[in-house]
Amino acid sequence: MIVYPNTVRGQFLARPNRFLARVLLDGREVLCHVKNTGRCRELLVPGTEVWCQHHDDPKRRTAWSLITVRKGTRLVNLDSQVPNRLAAQWLAGGGLGAVADIRPEQRCGDARLDLRFCRGGRSCWMEVKGVTLEQDGVARFPDAPTERGVRHLEVLRRIAGTGDGAYALFVCQMDGIARVEPNWATHPAFGEALRRAAAAGVTLLALQCAVTADTIDVTGPVPVVL
Repeated sequence: MIVYPNTVRGQFLARPNRFLARVLLDGREVLCHVKNTGRCRELLVPGTEVWCQHHDDPKRRTAWSLITVRKGTRLVNLDSQVPNRLAAQWLAGGGLGAVADIRPEQRCGDARLDLRFCRGGRSCWMEVKGVTLEQDGVARFPDAPTERGVRHLEVLRRIAGTGDGAYALFVCQMDGIARVEPNWATHPAFGEALRRAAAAGVTLLALQCAVTADTIDVTGPVPVVL
């Protein structure tokens, strides 16, 4: 579980750029750091209920970070850094069975992948993707074109060809998800790359999470449907 202390409820007003949001907190307008550079257009709608974390760090440009957003009856975590941490916790807790030597941010040739670990006596690599886009109970990735995401899948495909373990893990930063699908309408090239990776032996995994105003925790797997 990841916990966000010093969290306050507010109302989203506007997003002047991809890094900042204007939020009404306790009757005053403040600038908050948006910890997600995705579009999030269906989430960051003026008037939406949000939760922001306060930071006691004078070196920060803003004292607040936007963490959680309400979408209907569902809460969605927007922190793009948390999926990697949750994935590492999930692995350490036995999500894939016995693993060892979990290392974040590891170099593989000219690419950097999110996690490397040992499983069953062989080296394994994992790329983690946080998912915040939900449509009728289906989580879709990406919410904007991602050439970087396509490159990572090609790296995983090559790794699978060497005999090492290769995993693509989608962490849905919400619950109530039936399945994860590529966002074909937004970036068909990512979907095709995902199909190539799966055909080459890359294992596709997805997890959903319980989200509150100030916490997020993995609850279990959901299928990836191509």
